[in-house]
Amino acid sequence: MKRLTGNKIILVKRKTPLEELVSRFNTVSQAKFYVEHLGADFSDYLNENSKYQKAVAESTAILNEIGRVHIIDRSFLPNFIFGDNDIVVAVGQDGLVANTLKYLSTQKLAGVNPEPERWDGVLLPFKVKDLRYIIPEAMAGTRPVKEITMAKAVLNDAQALYAVNDLFIGHKSHVSARYRISIGKSEEFHSSSGIIVSTGLGSTGWLKSIIAGANAITRSAVDKNAKTNTDLKFNWNADYLYFSVREPFPSKTSQANTVFGKVTRKEPLKILSQMAENGTIFSDGVESDFLSFNSGVEATIAVAEKRGHLLV
Repeated sequence: MKRLTGNKIILVKRKTPLEELVSRFNTVSQAKFYVEHLGADFSDYLNENSKYQKAVAESTAILNEIGRVHIIDRSFLPNFIFGDNDIVVAVGQDGLVANTLKYLSTQKLAGVNPEPERWDGVLLPFKVKDLRYIIPEAMAGTRPVKEITMAKAVLNDAQALYAVNDLFIGHKSHVSARYRISIGKSEEFHSSSGIIVSTGLGSTGWLKSIIAGANAITRSAVDKNAKTNTDLKFNWNADYLYFSVREPFPSKTSQANTVFGKVTRKEPLKILSQMAENGTIFSDGVESDFLSFNSGVEATIAVAEKRGHLLV
């Protein structure tokens, strides 16, 4: 077989809900018994798994005609070493694309929708069959690329974590997070449910829900007829981030003034933990990939030095 290139093509896949159930209950029949015992429809798990596995198999076959294919599960992303010239293909939902992007540097990523009838796929512009021309164009440098701004958290011991959608800084449980927050000339001590820092890509997600909730509370408590802006959507390649403090509690020892604002490279957000244990920083909703954020640890949050490169 004569391939178009000797460079690697990395195909990133995920476990389906059925596979996760089987990991928990050991067999398909036991998983089926559990789901149906609760009154749910097990056939949808089977249907989704079948279509996803077919999409991965078809993608692999197409990519094997183009270059050397290396398949990895999303769980191995934190420790996988990508080559500078690798082309990456993520077959799954939007979350898989975002989770993959943050571990890349110069590599280009194509998001493939395995089941367009099921998933809207904002980050999944392609179908499996499109890979035949997308990947050769990407290798030739003729395929359009959209740059994605990332956020970065750096601790005072040099550990770092990137985010494509958002960072969460706070406590692992529902216990209040305690910390000192500073940006520009503002500095306060907080007791809150944590802080969300959002990129442009993530501005229609967690950040939007926080703003919508805050606006609804304000209208109810102050003026039901007040007009508020619940849409803070900004460009995916914007050179800034937004932070929002969740449920800040004002008291004799904590304030609630510095609770929302813009973060830039020149004016980063700094947070000093006052949590004896279970302080955490994680990104893009993946709690298992985190930085410990306990007493004395300071995190500096700013726009990352690298960007994601999404094929469109």
